Amino acid sequence: QVELVQSGGGFAQAGGFLRLSCDASGRLSSTPNMAWFRQGPGQDREFVAGISYNGGATKYTDSVKGRFAISRDNAKNTLYLQINSLQAEDPAMYYCAKATGSGNCLNYGMDYWGKGTLDTVSS
Repeated sequence: QVELVQSGGGFAQAGGFLRLSCDASGRLSSTPNMAWFRQGPGQDREFVAGISYNGGATKYTDSVKGRFAISRDNAKNTLYLQINSLQAEDPAMYYCAKATGSGNCLNYGMDYWGKGTLDTVSS
């Protein structure tokens, strides 16, 4: 069993920034790829960013490229998402997720999820 505990996020002004963290614990038999997803009001959950097991490869959805940065600290088993230049479309529940695989391919499915953190933006 793997547990993903999220922290950070919250409220920020448009143009501001937020930083999300996700601490992984439990039966991590290897260093998995990780990802962030988000779900806005009335919307489906969507992929935001993914990162390979060693941080060497990253992938972003087009709407966040240049503004979001995914990173990880494997010594701490922690995943991060830096959100800069907050925009009106960014408010959502943000979820971290553990991939089913490990490597430079970022197309694995997800098998464990954090409980989500709500990020809101004030214009």
